[in-house]
Amino acid sequence: MAVHPKAKSRRKQSHMKKTAKAAQPVMVRNDVSRDDAEAAVRTLLRWAGEDPEREGLLDTPQRVVDAYTDWFSGYAIDPRDYLRRTFEETAGYDEMVVLRDIEFESHCEHHMAPIIGRAHVGYLPTGKVVGISKLARVVDVFARRFQVQEKMTAEIARCINDVLRPSGVGVVIEAAHECMTTRGIHKRGVSMITSKMLGSFRSDARTRNEFLTFIDIRDRR
Repeated sequence: MAVHPKAKSRRKQSHMKKTAKAAQPVMVRNDVSRDDAEAAVRTLLRWAGEDPEREGLLDTPQRVVDAYTDWFSGYAIDPRDYLRRTFEETAGYDEMVVLRDIEFESHCEHHMAPIIGRAHVGYLPTGKVVGISKLARVVDVFARRFQVQEKMTAEIARCINDVLRPSGVGVVIEAAHECMTTRGIHKRGVSMITSKMLGSFRSDARTRNEFLTFIDIRDRR
């Protein structure tokens, strides 16, 4: 099959870009190389009925692998590291700390389709607190992995509980799953809500209700 001169030029530019990127740190998982990953994208393009050699798709494998490096960067990070620096100068503050509406993007591990949502996190400190941005980073790390929402909810709660050792932890996640909205049953406008309560958030109805009142997710689309 003859290759259009412009396509040859684009392919050369693509190779030059790839060579330039090779000098930068690249996330490598197990024994799968970047070349292997890009070849897999080309295979999927062919399987879908496309020609990965046409001009518009020449750089697609590179772009997809770059996107995956971003979307799944959570595998290279230990979320507990974000919680290890705490502050004890809180003037004896021992009431609930709540961070709500933490937006995240994740991917369903069953269909590799996006999960778009918000997380709400609360805990009862026992003498020490953590910077609020760190709570958002913990959510982000777990979101940047292949997930099911139930597991992600539990992972965030247990991570906070294991490192901070608070009196209690509550995590609520609400999200839309594109594996349901863009394929299969094709139902739009549907959100899924999951929760994980530990310690006093689980054993004390008043504490749990206070947390749910603070986040108040009713009719907030």
